[in-house]
Amino acid sequence: MANNRADLIIVGALLASVAACGSDRAAQGDAGASGAGATSVAGATSVAGGGAVSVAGGAGSAAVLDDPDPSFTDEDRTALAGLHYDAGGPPEDVSNAVADDPAARLFGQRLYFEPALSGVLLEGDNTGTPSNLGKKGEAGKVSCAGCHMPASDYVDTRSPHQQISLAAQWTRRRSPTLLNIAFMPLYNWDGRRDTLWNQAIGVFESDIEFNTSRLFIAHQIFALHRAEYEAIFGPMPNMDDSATYPPLSPLQTGCDATTAPKCHGKPGDGAEYDGMSADAQKAVTTVTVNVAKAISAYLRLLRSGASRFDSWLDGDLTAMSRSEQRGAALFVGKGKCVSCHSGSNLSDGKFHNVGLRAATVAVAFTDVDDRGAAEGIAAAVGDPLGSAGIFSAGDRGMLPKAVTPSMEGAFRTPMLRNLDGQPSFMHTAQLTSLAAVVRFFDRGGDPAGFPGTNELQPLNLSDREEADLVAFLKSLEGPGADASLRTPPP
Repeated sequence: MANNRADLIIVGALLASVAACGSDRAAQGDAGASGAGATSVAGATSVAGGGAVSVAGGAGSAAVLDDPDPSFTDEDRTALAGLHYDAGGPPEDVSNAVADDPAARLFGQRLYFEPALSGVLLEGDNTGTPSNLGKKGEAGKVSCAGCHMPASDYVDTRSPHQQISLAAQWTRRRSPTLLNIAFMPLYNWDGRRDTLWNQAIGVFESDIEFNTSRLFIAHQIFALHRAEYEAIFGPMPNMDDSATYPPLSPLQTGCDATTAPKCHGKPGDGAEYDGMSADAQKAVTTVTVNVAKAISAYLRLLRSGASRFDSWLDGDLTAMSRSEQRGAALFVGKGKCVSCHSGSNLSDGKFHNVGLRAATVAVAFTDVDDRGAAEGIAAAVGDPLGSAGIFSAGDRGMLPKAVTPSMEGAFRTPMLRNLDGQPSFMHTAQLTSLAAVVRFFDRGGDPAGFPGTNELQPLNLSDREEADLVAFLKSLEGPGADASLRTPPP
């Protein structure tokens, strides 16, 4: 939505909203009936200074209602208009030739729910309970949907303690939502991946997550999904040629530190993959890249949808409560949230150090000395499976040219739409309510115990202001992805 249109809409909404608030307060018999605490839109200030509203209760017995009128400056209005939901499609992905191909999207949706590409569960906490994906030693249990659950707006509400995820092993960081993910310039909390499809490959070949390999994936696609694959990408290599493409079982693929060799089916294994010819290695890598590109095409469809906040911006005066409106003003004003949480998805897509001292999550795990983007960006530069590599259709150009000191201990700004149902927050998952998140930022982060330099300063919010910010964050809840995208296709 163009900013000039948004400005006109929000100004009209705010003018009418103030009038409506005054009418509401008059009907309640509070101080708004006499103008005390009313908002002056022209000056964008409260006559009562934005403080508490006094309610007459008899001589010497005035009660106090901490419910001031919302107040907005011209700068607030402009900043809020810039947060309006963008219903258009995500930016073009020049690295993925099938990014917007309908057949690839459908294939990717099928693969998103496909556990047969995964290897062995290694963690003993996998005991077969409903919060697990299976039992230790079992294979073929992990899919993308296992940790990014469609019914939960693509976050993990399944793993024990609902903080970090339990897949093949426990993850180091929280699984973020995939709604609106295609709008981000870089991926992972630390920017380790510069395309959505490269991100998926990282998940496949991580012994923490899928614990699988590109050689095994090529075998499984050949056995289970060959026709659908070839209709999109052309002929597959003949994976039945065991002399060229060594067979690999679900119990062998991936990595296990207790075995020798440690890994099977991926670069550096000193086994099946490393023993193949360069042409065979390129062929199975291409299959895995194409699988990941199909999944990426599906992910581009996952959107949060517009929220009550967006309806309010469009002039629906009943869409947001007084508290939520005050929270909106704080978000772009005193709270300084918009300095990082900008744009239609309320994220600048950049990396910031917020001074978070890691705490223990899921009973036993603490992500200490996590350098974030300082390590992630360094690893992404020169990645052979990156946007500038030979398996990419084009360079997205999103990677910084060099790692800078500001990246030390910095993590990607999370998007803020559809937060209300999430069970935990921050990259460590150590905060378990929106109120706790707001309190953390209000105090300016932690004084020590993290790499790098904290960017935050204390905000000195009142209890009511903290509550108003939480209320605003909850107003950002949209309908989520279309129901047709939340299950495997027929």
